[in-house]
Amino acid sequence: QDFSKHAPISLVPRLNQVWDAVPSQLAKENRKFIYGQVAKGSRAKDFETAIMWLKDCGLIHPVHRVSKPNLPLKAYEELSAFKLYLNDLGILCAMADLPVRTIFEGNRIFTEFKGALTEQYVLQQLIADMGIYPFYYSANNSRGEIDLLIQKDDRIIPIEVKAEENLQAKSLKAFIDKFSLKGARISMSDYREQDNLTNFPLYSFMRQL
Repeated sequence: QDFSKHAPISLVPRLNQVWDAVPSQLAKENRKFIYGQVAKGSRAKDFETAIMWLKDCGLIHPVHRVSKPNLPLKAYEELSAFKLYLNDLGILCAMADLPVRTIFEGNRIFTEFKGALTEQYVLQQLIADMGIYPFYYSANNSRGEIDLLIQKDDRIIPIEVKAEENLQAKSLKAFIDKFSLKGARISMSDYREQDNLTNFPLYSFMRQL
């Protein structure tokens, strides 16, 4: 991590602040990027250029919120609300100082961040293997968030990502019922159909979605 070799010197401190903040921003239950948690009292104008630079270099992937799950999703993108992911799961683990043993053996105090890692994996696979850049959705009251929302041809697919075999998906089910969509759950469980919801195994969803 030596941004000073490539970026304008005046921008380097902001780049470091944004880059270093990604793991802690993803560790929150609500993963929306909050500028004030990068530096106290900071606002969008303080970090917009740094975020754009990191994005243009392919180091981060902003996932923007959409106001409606309508076609085309890009038309409903809200540029002021987004989650920030890195370009690689291994880098995220290294930045978070996450021991490999914890990932494979599990730990009761690792549960929340495991969800962030799983979302990171699904996101980068959607981009790298399928060429799909997802969005996300959340209601104004922040309840009922949909982890990822993608457009595939003329279909809109809401996706819930689960790090375990938990098949509870109350928010997703309510969402697909409200908007008459067919949803996808990506988890450690096997493939199965369930009304308007399909569960795809984490290891093979790219070939089935």
